[in-house]
Amino acid sequence: MRDNKLVRDKINEIIEKEGKIAEIHIAAEPEYSQRLKEKLVEEVEEFLSTPNVEELVDILEVIYALAELENLSPAQLERQRQKKANERGTFSKRIVLDKVISKNS
Repeated sequence: MRDNKLVRDKINEIIEKEGKIAEIHIAAEPEYSQRLKEKLVEEVEEFLSTPNVEELVDILEVIYALAELENLSPAQLERQRQKKANERGTFSKRIVLDKVISKNS
């Protein structure tokens, strides 16, 4: 495991159960926000290299934590997702925009 990164809440306990010492600190909000953004990139990269449900769950957990920083619950986040889906659609139709051509051209 790489050091100096944001980890899930029980990781230090797991490390200590293995007979190792976990040196940790609790991030203040500015650091926490930055670390979550770094964690999101890390988890997306892991999903891209090994696409599986565990990596998707990790991404979702980071997204929920970022939403919480914005005072949004998972339910509120889902309502916002649904609102945007209703207004702009989802990605389920697999549409790829190749080009936009002006009608005046």
